[in-house]
Amino acid sequence: MTPDELISHYSLQPIPREGGLFHRTWTGPPTPDGRPSGTAIVVLLKTGDYSALHRLPHDETWHHYLGAPLEMLLLAEDGSARTAVLGPDILGGQAVQLTVPARTWMGARPVGGWTFFGCTMAPGFTYEEYEHGELGPLTERYPSQAERIAGLCRR
Repeated sequence: MTPDELISHYSLQPIPREGGLFHRTWTGPPTPDGRPSGTAIVVLLKTGDYSALHRLPHDETWHHYLGAPLEMLLLAEDGSARTAVLGPDILGGQAVQLTVPARTWMGARPVGGWTFFGCTMAPGFTYEEYEHGELGPLTERYPSQAERIAGLCRR
């Protein structure tokens, strides 16, 4: 399977602001407030691309499917930071699935090559709740991660 085959098979489209290519594979029934009860997407990050730092108001579960491992930078509200790696080598410390807690800044890039992964949310994703990370405020809040933050912010 190649990135071009995935793009064609899933009719992948650019993710606004965040980066990567995606296709929504599932939308749950609407809740009383009109938002979807859940959503699932598949995402392709090609070589050299990345998922820009962003945060969401609800937990989001990431799933690794194909390709290179995906290194994630997670910046918590308490000021702590950690790295997680999604990939197939579970005995080597990678995870095939990871839930990012609500309000955690998250950004990711493939570790060599391309990565195909998925994200699931309940309640579902809406663009109105997406918060895009900005370099200045994030490096001020997490100075020890300034270099990594700079590499995961889109201007």
